[in-house]
Amino acid sequence: MAQNRKSRTGSAGRFGARYGRVARKRVAEIESDMHDDHTCPDCGNDTVDRQGTGIWQCGKCGYKYAGGTYRPETPAGRTVKRSIRAALAEEE
Repeated sequence: MAQNRKSRTGSAGRFGARYGRVARKRVAEIESDMHDDHTCPDCGNDTVDRQGTGIWQCGKCGYKYAGGTYRPETPAGRTVKRSIRAALAEEE
């Protein structure tokens, strides 16, 4: 009977029934976001992969840069980049 069920656990299925539904769902969302296709800021291809904690590298051009732990660009990083761009525009 249980064989007809469709699995919805995703990558967090390895935890089984441990840690609670919300924690397993968060882990699955974070890991799916981490493994999605990310665009390279240098060449524009969707070939950026995570090399380690906060280290991202383009598979096509080899461009390596620091980003967030689970995403190549964080919301805080976007804010800082916007602030720097505005400050540089004021100087000119």
